[in-house]
Amino acid sequence: MIRVQREDFDPGREIARLTEGRRDIGGVVSFVGLVRDMAGDAKIGAMTLEHYPGMTEKQLAAIDAEANRRWPLAASLVIHRYGRLEPGDRIVLVATASPHRDAAFDASRFLIDWLKTRAPFWKLEETPRGAEWVEAKASDDIAAARWRKKPDAAE
Repeated sequence: MIRVQREDFDPGREIARLTEGRRDIGGVVSFVGLVRDMAGDAKIGAMTLEHYPGMTEKQLAAIDAEANRRWPLAASLVIHRYGRLEPGDRIVLVATASPHRDAAFDASRFLIDWLKTRAPFWKLEETPRGAEWVEAKASDDIAAARWRKKPDAAE
């Protein structure tokens, strides 16, 4: 399941909804991304995330579907916020549930890595130098590249 929203979310409540009534889940792995107050040497006052409605949801759904094809997941959830966010605010929640922990861990890492490189969001940081668009990072591309080959366990 994916959601793109302006509103904040409660990770505990979302995980409870994801697993409610399920007896086939042996483990849940979650990741919550937060707005930092620093980027390199620049202090961040706020970050504005922009997206194209419709296109963003379609791409997130494709990324989520790929994770579910690669690993035996019982459930998955991606919530990504947009709009103006301040340091400490939650940006993203990824939760994966599986009968076994390895699949949940791997799928969670995959989702975050691919969200960073393939999800159509644009970030504008407010710094003392003014507003600056965040450029793509080579380190994110390197992290996502590890997932080009389908894992042996899911083949």
